[in-house]
Amino acid sequence: MQNFVNRFKSFLKSEDGPTATEYAVMLALIIIVALGAIGTLGSSVNQAFTDINSGLNTAGVGAGS
Repeated sequence: MQNFVNRFKSFLKSEDGPTATEYAVMLALIIIVALGAIGTLGSSVNQAFTDINSGLNTAGVGAGS
């Protein structure tokens, strides 16, 4: 882990411009984080809609009643 931190620090201190490989790595990390966040948020929203639907069906208001 310390090796990763040292490499990351040297990457940030580097004065030469970022290469296409560095951009590709950053883009891949952004995509991974975005997919994880979307997956987590999607599950939460789906559960909320399921709870609302169950409540409406119990009250006799849902489309299936």
